[in-house]
Amino acid sequence: MYILFDIGGSTTRVAASRDCHELQGEPIVFDSTSNLEADTKRIADAARTLVGSHSITAAAGGIAGVLDSERRTLLRSPNKTSWVGKPLAEHLEKGLGAPVLLENDTDVAGLGEAHAGAGQGYEIVAYLSVSTGIGGGRIVGGMIDAARSGFEPGHQIINPYCRVCPDCVVRSAESDSCVDLEGLASGTALGKRTGKKPYEVTDRAEWHQIACWLAIGLNNTIVHWSPDAIVLGGSMMCGTKGRVVSLDEINRHLREILTIFPRVPDMHLAQLGDFGGLYGAMAVLRQDM
Repeated sequence: MYILFDIGGSTTRVAASRDCHELQGEPIVFDSTSNLEADTKRIADAARTLVGSHSITAAAGGIAGVLDSERRTLLRSPNKTSWVGKPLAEHLEKGLGAPVLLENDTDVAGLGEAHAGAGQGYEIVAYLSVSTGIGGGRIVGGMIDAARSGFEPGHQIINPYCRVCPDCVVRSAESDSCVDLEGLASGTALGKRTGKKPYEVTDRAEWHQIACWLAIGLNNTIVHWSPDAIVLGGSMMCGTKGRVVSLDEINRHLREILTIFPRVPDMHLAQLGDFGGLYGAMAVLRQDM
């Protein structure tokens, strides 16, 4: 049996598969914490529940943040800061009794969409998750594209004004640094501006502005990655609690600002919901067999 996991900032998901093509039974979902030892133990406990008397051959999954070159340790993480520098893969392998493959969580979700979701049939897929933060990955030929330090399209600078320029007029509300896409269009950024959860915001001007910022960010992503298709996931795009960013509005803005290429790549909403990372983990394991 194979174990699949997705370690999120607020939620962790664990599933099993016999053949790395289909999930076996229902995934186990629990709240994440900041405690590495406690969370990796809960993943191991969930895995043992899922496999029963069967042994675990290998495991794979994603976590938010930048991993070292060997994909064993977190170097940076927006929501697991206390895990940085600690032997994450080693903790997981000890608990599971099997080798573990780690990848960035958004890369794995994008891989899942490319194999089993909205990105099927495309050679080059750009996946962006617009949620609490903004992450993304590039999938080429059904595999996560090579990168020295991963992909972080959410950290592209959208606002060019910063503290190093003598005539800066706009800065981040939280610091003197340049404002990136995540700092403008994520759920966290929307919450700071409005004091509300994204699904509580009814101001059409806010949603219009987010669509504009996302279109600018996607324009930059398109001219750098040149994808066949873009898949947009995350709660801000595919939320179930209320208003989501309009894909049509993003497309309209993109058609206006993307001038160097003859057409906008195909745009799709993600299809796999909260389990995209688990399907991506199956693909990671298949590719390692």
